[in-house]
Amino acid sequence: MDLSFLLAQSLSGLASASSLFVIASGLTIVFGVTRIVNFAHGSFYMLGAYVAVTVVPWLLEIDRSPALFFAGVLISAVVVGVLGVLMEVLLLRRIYRVPELFQLLATFGVVLMVQDLVRWVWGPIEVPGPRAPGLRHGVEILGQRLPAYELFLIGVGPVVLLLLWLLMHRTRFGILIRAATRDREMVGALGVNQAVLFTATLFLGCFLAGLGGALQIPRVSVSNGMDLTIITEAFVVTVVGGMGSVFGAFIAAVIIGQLQAFGVLIFPKITLVLVFLLMAVVLVVKPWGLFGRPETVGRAALPEGILDLRRFGAVEKALLAALAVVILALPLFADAYLIKVATEVVIFGLAAFALHLLVGAGGIVSFGHAAYFGLGAYGAGLLVTRAGMPMEPALIVAPLTAGFAAFAFGWFVVRLSGIYLAMLTLAFAQIAYAVCFQWVEVTGGDNGIVGVWPSAWAVPRTTYYYLTAVLCVGAIALLRRAVYAPFGYTLRAARDSEARADAIGIGVRDHRWLAFTVSGAATGLAGGIYAFTKGSIDPTLLSIPLSVDLLSMILLGGIGTVMGPLAGAAALHWAKDVFLPLTDFWRFFLGAAIIAVVLLAPRGLGGAYAELRARLPRRRAVREPAAERATAP
Repeated sequence: MDLSFLLAQSLSGLASASSLFVIASGLTIVFGVTRIVNFAHGSFYMLGAYVAVTVVPWLLEIDRSPALFFAGVLISAVVVGVLGVLMEVLLLRRIYRVPELFQLLATFGVVLMVQDLVRWVWGPIEVPGPRAPGLRHGVEILGQRLPAYELFLIGVGPVVLLLLWLLMHRTRFGILIRAATRDREMVGALGVNQAVLFTATLFLGCFLAGLGGALQIPRVSVSNGMDLTIITEAFVVTVVGGMGSVFGAFIAAVIIGQLQAFGVLIFPKITLVLVFLLMAVVLVVKPWGLFGRPETVGRAALPEGILDLRRFGAVEKALLAALAVVILALPLFADAYLIKVATEVVIFGLAAFALHLLVGAGGIVSFGHAAYFGLGAYGAGLLVTRAGMPMEPALIVAPLTAGFAAFAFGWFVVRLSGIYLAMLTLAFAQIAYAVCFQWVEVTGGDNGIVGVWPSAWAVPRTTYYYLTAVLCVGAIALLRRAVYAPFGYTLRAARDSEARADAIGIGVRDHRWLAFTVSGAATGLAGGIYAFTKGSIDPTLLSIPLSVDLLSMILLGGIGTVMGPLAGAAALHWAKDVFLPLTDFWRFFLGAAIIAVVLLAPRGLGGAYAELRARLPRRRAVREPAAERATAP
């Protein structure tokens, strides 16, 4: 490789870094002020691209001049900024004080809704954008020809950085943003209207996301999936640079741009892994990022874990007995499809319950728990297809594979807290996803693995259903026992006050590490069982959407209850099963339902049942004295 080629590759990396910085700067500003992990930021990037691919060609019909092209880009960014204000007023303003899990799910609900809105307005196919007038030619540098638009993008990043620096240091609005990034509570105590500040910040952040999307239309075709593709990279830039640091985001974007540019030459098999490996290393060595500051922990307005530890009463025992009868008798009256759905409900019930051991009992919010579900599936699938082993040992290997990964990753995870812990779980999950996606020789890449079938005796659907029920219900019973055991009480003590738990001699990290390992192993068991129901495995089993599904099951079932996630898993899977055949826009309704649960019923189905149960004795207590007075002589 000669010098000219290396220079061209470096410039290409700088162009990508500049584009990535424009997008990530908006995300880091929004997080710095509001402390919300805005998963919908990628959706605003996508909206910016779609609006630009509509507005810019219309303007170019008037006059094909660079001025009108970039006017269209700015108009698109402003439109997206206004849409961001609508989201802030209608949704985010109501969830600023809730735990980050609720914020993540609410903004992911927006992602789902925007995906279907985009499909409805622009269709499912890719939309090519116009090339920038005046920048369609190539520029020769040391014998290498580079697109002029790429060179233009290299200059956009530093210009945006300079404008943001002037905004932050030369305007009252910028000074308030910097102050809120340092201490949001103090800014409010000084009389600053936080509602106006947050709204303006969301406009700025979404404007930058829309600007980043609009600037991409000469480079790439606009598609439905570009939101989730960019949000993971934007998270990496934000976390590596330091959440809330604009300059840190710029430096991180440059590092990641060069890593991607040269990584594809040096490590072509692990290009996806490198970015998330960098994020994981930075979080482990410097948890607050290269230029970030330690997180200021505030008290959440809603409970972040299991609060109701009452054991089963007569009513719950009767309901449990009825459920057992239904599980046992289901194959007698159900068709093959209903048995299949029931099998999947039980599997995802185990996965959600295993995650709830971390979230509910330990206060550990894992944004990437689908990794262990997928690793369990791959462990079982590879043993069957590559080693020729039967199903039985494969179902033993599945939890061992996922448990080992959770053991290794958990050692680093439990050393962090708050949003940085959650981001590290996401980084490790994306590393696992990238390995399964790129290690084609072993995992089959994006095609996955086929031919993962159960042993001959378990092939009948009814037999496999009963096997699934025995394994999953048994694992759930053991996990529930752990919640009520001293181990569970220790986890809750560390969740409620890590300093006090440590002061009385509890090994907080060791208990959390063990909980993370056990949860990963149980989730891996669920993944291994699931692999044999489908007969095939692919990297989507480790993807972000599945991780969000598991978190949604916990939220829907009730994060403050022990058994709520089981109800949440059944309800969410049933809802998907109902809406999927009815409409192509099922994501919109699912996203709206997630947002509705966050806003209207944050305690979920289990919390609603607990509240109803608490009201009944009070009503009896009121009625009995009234009845006594009515019968008195």
